[in-house]
Amino acid sequence: MAKAKVARVVKKSKVVKGKIVKEKVVEVETTVKVDGLPSLKEMLEAGVHFGHSVKRRNPRMDEYVYAIKNGVQIFDLVKTRDCLVQACAYVSERVGMGEEILLVGTKGQAADTIKAEAERMGVAFITTHWVGGLFTNWEQIKTRVDKLIEMKKKFEAGEYKKYTKKEQVLLKKDMDRLERMYGGLVGLKGLPKLVFIVDPTREITAMREATHRAIPVVAIVDSNGDPRGIVRVIPANDDALKSVVMLVSAVTRAVEKGLKLNKEKKA
Repeated sequence: MAKAKVARVVKKSKVVKGKIVKEKVVEVETTVKVDGLPSLKEMLEAGVHFGHSVKRRNPRMDEYVYAIKNGVQIFDLVKTRDCLVQACAYVSERVGMGEEILLVGTKGQAADTIKAEAERMGVAFITTHWVGGLFTNWEQIKTRVDKLIEMKKKFEAGEYKKYTKKEQVLLKKDMDRLERMYGGLVGLKGLPKLVFIVDPTREITAMREATHRAIPVVAIVDSNGDPRGIVRVIPANDDALKSVVMLVSAVTRAVEKGLKLNKEKKA
């Protein structure tokens, strides 16, 4: 294996009241991928390091910020990558134990990638809007998911052909509505044991419900976010398309690895 190329990088590691008060030089790997995860160079090129403006700063995220440039907080990519490695390992381990995971990302930057990857793997997801009461009123939500499953089976079997055209149109509209709301939950057997969220600030209801039901959360958190209640924080830009796609893809690969591990255990 080729030796990793190393670059000397100035890491400003402490920010107090918007000012850098401590700097140190560290050596970091910039070109070699580890376990298929993006390298620091790739993360830099994707804009993963850009946070929000200082005006939107959440002090609880300061430990992941190393600088402020032109009024914008800049994430310490060394810490971000370390957090990503830990988050992916955690996800693979939990999914590998047979625990179900729910992927949540309703903002446009994340929705398409999450839906495509989740459908490919057969994992539950939400990409349109959070279903209120999904965790706190699961029993009721499950009846609606079951209704959707039953309607799809009947449509596929042609059982609705006995109804008038008008009735069929109404039934189809009802099924489409249920599909939009609950389509990503069809494969969920019960409450998920783990949730992955893109932008918990946006998905605040999902965060609150997960906390209420003591469901562990792994999340991509920007510099304006609140990391409390999240077991594995991935501090990063959750707005830029390239950044979000890169990080979501890394986490979904971890999910896939966990699914394979679980399958091997059952074999």
